[in-house]
Parts: sequence; C-alpha cells; structure tokens
Amino acid sequence: MAAISSGDTAFVLVCAALVVIMTPGLAFFYGGLVHRTNVITIMMQSFISMGLVTAIWVIFGFTLAFGHDVGGVIGNFHYLFLRHVGAAPNAALAPHVPFLAFFVFQLTVAILTPALITGAFADRLPFKAYLKFLALWSVVVYIPFAHWIWGGGFLASWGVRDFGGGMPVHAAAGFSALASIFVIGKRRYTSGERTQPSNLPLVAIGAALLWFGWLGDNPGNAMAADGIATQAFVNTFIAGGLALFVWLLIDWARQGKPGMVGAVTGMLAGLVAVTPCAGFVPTWAAATIAVIAAVVCYFAVQLRARLGWDDALDVWGIHGVGGALGTVLLGVFALSSIGGVSGLLNGTGKQLGLQTLAIAIVIAYAFVATFVILKVLSAFEPLKVSDHVQTQGLDEELHGEAAYRLG
Repeated sequence: MAAISSGDTAFVLVCAALVVIMTPGLAFFYGGLVHRTNVITIMMQSFISMGLVTAIWVIFGFTLAFGHDVGGVIGNFHYLFLRHVGAAPNAALAPHVPFLAFFVFQLTVAILTPALITGAFADRLPFKAYLKFLALWSVVVYIPFAHWIWGGGFLASWGVRDFGGGMPVHAAAGFSALASIFVIGKRRYTSGERTQPSNLPLVAIGAALLWFGWLGDNPGNAMAADGIATQAFVNTFIAGGLALFVWLLIDWARQGKPGMVGAVTGMLAGLVAVTPCAGFVPTWAAATIAVIAAVVCYFAVQLRARLGWDDALDVWGIHGVGGALGTVLLGVFALSSIGGVSGLLNGTGKQLGLQTLAIAIVIAYAFVATFVILKVLSAFEPLKVSDHVQTQGLDEELHGEAAYRLG
C-alpha cells in the first residue's frame, strides 16, 4: 500500500470518468447522423454496452485480458469475479495506483470499443441479435487483443507497442465493421432523405464529448500524472484540431462548401491515428500524423463510397484505417527519450516491422472472427430487420419509442 500515489490515483480515476463520457458521446454522435426514425435504436446500442460489457468484465473479462499469461494468448482465471483486485497496486500493470483503478479504467475502454462498430450496420440490425453479437465480439475479439497487447501476451513480448488502443480498439472495431457489412448486407434505403443526418447539433455535441473524453483516454494509459501523460494529452489535442482543419480544407476544395460533419469527422480521424502513438512521439510528429491521417482517412471514405460498401457511418474509413495508420506510424516517429521506443527516424526499422506485422495480425483476426461470429448468428436468426421495419423506422418497431414526435 505504501507504493500508492494519491495524485496518480486521482488522475487515473478522473481519466476513467472522462472515458465513460465517450460512450454517451458516441451515442449522441451516431444518433445525430442516422435517420430520425432510427435515433433511439443506435443510441441504445451504445448505452447497452455499458451494462452488458460491465457484467462480462466483472465476471471473467478482466481476468482473461489481464490475468497471468497462458501461452501468450489469454489470461488465466486468477482475477475471476475480481478476486485479488483491490486497493493494493499491481506491480506489473499499475504500480502506483490501486489495482481497482486500473480495472475501472480498462473497463471504460472495453465498453466503448464494440459500440464503435454499430455505426457500420446502422438502420439494420435487430436489437436481440446485437446483444448476442456484443457479448460474443467482446469475448472472442476484444479480450484476446487486450491481452496480446496490454496484458503480457505474445505481441507485447515481441516488443509491439500501442499506447492508447490503435489496434485493440480502433483497428479492431473498424475492420470488424467492414466484415459486418459484408455479412449483414446493405440497407433497404441507401439514398435520398433517409441517409441525411437527423440532427447536426446532436452530432456536434457528441463530437465535443468524444474529444473531451479522449483527453482522458490517451493520457490515462500512462497510469501516472507524469511527463508521458502530459505528452499524450498535448499530442491528442493537437492531432484532433489539425486533422479537423485539414479535412475541412479538403472537403471545401472538393465540395465547394465547408461542412460541419466533415470537420468533426476529420477530428475523429486525427484522434484515432494519434491514439497508438500518443505517449511515444514528440509534438511535431503528432502534428504530422494528424495531417497524414486527415488525407488518408478522407480518401478511404471516398474509396468506400466508390466501392459501394454500406458502412453507414464510415467506421472502417475512420477507425479501421486511422487505427492501422497510427499503429504503423508509431514505428516511424517513436522517440526513445519519450516512451522508450525508437522508430525508423530515430533508430532502426525494427519497430516499424513489428508494428506492421502486429497490425496485419490484428486486422486479419478481427475481420475473420467477426465474419464467423455473424455467420453463426445468422444461422439461428435474421441479422437484418424486414423491409417494412426499415421503411417505418427501427425506433417505434423495436423499442416503442421515438426521438422526435412530429405533429
């Protein structure tokens, strides 16, 4: 108990609270982007994650992710039902804060991650099927990734680094989203009024909450109120702002008008891309990563549209491509004096090779595992609501509620 720092503990708990805000923020963001008859449905898909994933994490999820390593693949049952998770610190994972503080921070990230995927299959998936997918995906995809990268698994033992979740959170969600649209299929209505955002102020509120929460998400991974946390905070803020501006300029030049949805989408691209790098790169590198992310993710979204993939809210183009890009760029820009890792510009190409191999493994596993999960579920129940329900809107049909009562 003597090793506990009250300052670090307060910092981690505040960061965890900020990450909690991100899930409702995502609900608002997605809710403003979908059609007005589907707002409650997609917001529920975010909020229910706070309940179901919490139950999984308390019972067995945390121990599988951060329990003592078994073959580099998964954790053991040492922390089942949070046994041995208390006020004392854990020397390996969080030496200066109570182990419970580490647990709750990781829980907030685990809640957010699967909710990101819902933007891909918006307006289609029945709620019961989503609950089953949420549970299976959390166990089969997210928990192993968390162990491989943060819990002492094989990627960590190779020397792969990921500060805030470029691989287990964003790349995993983005490429799982891509798999989901191939299995579930396209929406019945993919043009005209039904694809227009229902509430742009709600989009702006959601984006603001996501950016605000991100300023706890990335720094909190330092598990201490120190210089690395400060670097992560500054890098996160700069990346969001610069990517917002660059995306806006591209959109303005190509579309003739500066749009708010495009601006906040660019902000997300920058935040996603800097997440794996936040505590490993200098400020100038974070700025460079933001500019690259804005350009690459913008054209990934254009490519998705050209290919006809019905990723409704561009989860793949922002989170999948952005997370993968940031993971690789960590291997280019990492500076040993900041996070103890040297990238290509500050040492050798070894880290770049490790990061590239790791993201390839994560992408392949996430895509294939998600594809299989959904195929198995589809053998027992439909994964897309009827054309009638799509026409009338999912909110009234599935939940008996409506976001907006007109007339």
